[in-house]
Amino acid sequence: MLIFKNPTKKFLSVGLIAFSVLSFFLTESVFAAENQANKNLVWPSRSIKILVGFSAGSTPDITARILALPLSKALGQAVIVENRPGASGNIAADVVAKASDDHTLGIVINGNLTSAKMLYPQLPYDPAKDFAPISLLTIAPLVLVAPANLPAGPAFFAAAVSGGNQWNYGSVGIGSVSHLGMELLKSKTPGLLPLQVPFPGNPQVITAMLGGQLQMALMGPGVAMPQVRSGKLRAIGLTAGRSALAPEVPSLQEAGGPNLQLEVWNALVGPARLSAAAQSKLAEIVPQILRDPDIRQQLFNQGWQAVVSSPEGLKSRLKDETQLLGNIIKTRGIKLE
Repeated sequence: MLIFKNPTKKFLSVGLIAFSVLSFFLTESVFAAENQANKNLVWPSRSIKILVGFSAGSTPDITARILALPLSKALGQAVIVENRPGASGNIAADVVAKASDDHTLGIVINGNLTSAKMLYPQLPYDPAKDFAPISLLTIAPLVLVAPANLPAGPAFFAAAVSGGNQWNYGSVGIGSVSHLGMELLKSKTPGLLPLQVPFPGNPQVITAMLGGQLQMALMGPGVAMPQVRSGKLRAIGLTAGRSALAPEVPSLQEAGGPNLQLEVWNALVGPARLSAAAQSKLAEIVPQILRDPDIRQQLFNQGWQAVVSSPEGLKSRLKDETQLLGNIIKTRGIKLE
């Protein structure tokens, strides 16, 4: 018990006690805020998981595994690649979108962040709102290929128009870039009317083309060029202009077709709630990795060009391509059955 004989001393002592208590709580609050700030700055605090929406050996999977080791070294934590195939990569994309931690990222393809919402009305995530864009990783043009016995250049397009809807083209599924790209090509080439024949993958498309069931298809250079260089298929032209990935192949426009600006790509994203510290560090480190000559060569050997981009650059690309592919889906009446 405190006994005060002097009233003045009593009030001074009470005031000092109150001040001390207030100071204690203020100090604790400052320390708590500083600790939280330090936690936000110390990222990553544990292993990082990169989700891939396709099976092992797929292009996004190979890209993820090429990047995993240098990313792990740069961040000082293990980087684990986890495959969750299904729904053209949308299952994995949804897991990334809903991730509540700071250590789940995803490698996605064009469709997951551009055309998916228009093709899947019940898509469980919003491509425009549920992701934090980090960086574009790799790009490649599409190669318009045909059986080796068909002509090249303007003669090919003349034959294709003459063939009308008796010609067929192969795709790797309704809504895929190989499908939407061909519909874009048709929309820019008067009289071009080949019908789509969807397949599970490019190997089946190539087999059907070699067997005479298909007259044309769009596919990435990593798949197309070995067949072209072996003489089994003919490369007609490239979308998006000339490319070091296939320097001997002209652009579609040079080959007598339309100017077609469309590429396939892989990008790194996180959930929209990804902390500023994580976004900032990744935006700094990933471009450094993609500038490494050895990493660039590994990706090139797989049929891809490494691309250095900012989060803002990726966001701008998503906006432009969503509009481009959205117009094709709408004007051509494309729907998933």
